[in-house]
Amino acid sequence: MSDLPAPQALSLPPVTNADGEREAPIRLRVYEAGEGPAVVLCHGFPELAYSWRHQFQALVDAGFRVIAPNQRGYAGSSAPEDSDAYDIDHLNTDLVGVLDSFGIEKAVFVGHDWGGFVTWSMPILHPDRVAGVIGVNTPYLPRMPIPPTELMKQMVGGDPERHYIVWFQEPGVAEKALDQHPRLVFEKLMRRPVSLEDFAKTISENDASPDLNPFKRIPEMDVRGDDLLSAKELDHYTEAFTESGFRGPVSWYRNFDRNWERHPEIGAQTIQQPCLMVTAEWDVVLPPSTAEPMPERIPDLETVMIEGCGHWTQQEKPAELNAILIDWLTRRFL
Repeated sequence: MSDLPAPQALSLPPVTNADGEREAPIRLRVYEAGEGPAVVLCHGFPELAYSWRHQFQALVDAGFRVIAPNQRGYAGSSAPEDSDAYDIDHLNTDLVGVLDSFGIEKAVFVGHDWGGFVTWSMPILHPDRVAGVIGVNTPYLPRMPIPPTELMKQMVGGDPERHYIVWFQEPGVAEKALDQHPRLVFEKLMRRPVSLEDFAKTISENDASPDLNPFKRIPEMDVRGDDLLSAKELDHYTEAFTESGFRGPVSWYRNFDRNWERHPEIGAQTIQQPCLMVTAEWDVVLPPSTAEPMPERIPDLETVMIEGCGHWTQQEKPAELNAILIDWLTRRFL
């Protein structure tokens, strides 16, 4: 298992929000090392900068300055009470603040899962700070025709408890359930993939109303797939989320509709910077097919698929992902 360097407590300067109010300063736990072009690694849910532990030193050794924050709401970083404080503007502003704190003009942003949504919005909202973008599993999705949570409700026959993102919307509900079982979240969900056919059988009681909310039924879930995490890695995630809880992380999801309303350009606007999309063959959450429309809105795009890989790409296939990242970054930025 690879290790991260000792973290820094990075205090970002206070910002003024859309209402003209000065917000409290944000503190992020950040891992940083190396010299050369800057690469910022953005984790997803329910993860941490720790999810990039296998990539961090490999990228440093390849000649890059690597930065991996625990983003707002996650262990050791500030977790504001207001759900609006986790919208895409705040998440982007945090990354700009990280660059400013280190005196960096531009960086390549690499994002997995929710971190991918953040990184794909950076060249739209802050194009002057972005040298390139790499999506890991998460593509640059087209703008949805209706508010995202409305579309998600339709996917599960209108039952809000059958789609995890819709279930996450009510403050206090999801975090109360998840905070009771932090270890089970990682034991049961952060596993090696099963076949797509097997997964399809387990999530659906019938074709009309699939159950896309494993988080609500964590204690009752059958274990699927082989172990992914060692005991030490499982302890790390468990301790981090036992300390910080899930309120901050699930608050990101409470801004899907807000982000859609405030920024119609995200998903519609063309990205001009060089981009790399890394898909995973067996990711049932973000399958490779979701990346197929990307060339229409990204002229300078390369796409690579990792075979036999599920959703937790950095941890499932670290050697394969590292080779892809280093090859592209070296060709384009060194």
